[in-house]
Amino acid sequence: MSLHDFTVTDINGDEFDLSQLKGKKVLVVNTASECGLTPQYEVLEELFQEYGGDDFVIIGFPANNFGGQEPGSDEEIKSFCQKNYGVSFPMMSKISVKGDDKHPLYQFLTMKAKNGVEDAEVSWNFQKFLIDENGNYVAMVPPQESPASETIINWITSN
Repeated sequence: MSLHDFTVTDINGDEFDLSQLKGKKVLVVNTASECGLTPQYEVLEELFQEYGGDDFVIIGFPANNFGGQEPGSDEEIKSFCQKNYGVSFPMMSKISVKGDDKHPLYQFLTMKAKNGVEDAEVSWNFQKFLIDENGNYVAMVPPQESPASETIINWITSN
């Protein structure tokens, strides 16, 4: 199983086949608009501006699983992200990243039985998952760690 096996819905309501990302490293992050970590949107966008393109992409998944910190509709989230942070990396439709209604993609990301690497339950907003060019799970980066951390930059720039 790999990231490329999933199709999700983007923030505009269109299907987004993750297999179109073959050949790119992917940083998957669950986001929220009313969280203490929300300013990470700015760092994520800077990272995307610097490294995004043929070899790297960021995909944001708004989720309202922690303290009701993402209460808005997809349209409200999209507007917030663009107005406040100029987000240009792909944002998906709001999903659940934990619990009984956890999205199948997040089942893959958080369960060793599916990703083959580790169990990595989402502990808060802005938890980051690193996925290699072949769609394989590489690692989880905790929510509090900056998207511009040495761990993430080294991973993006390594061959």
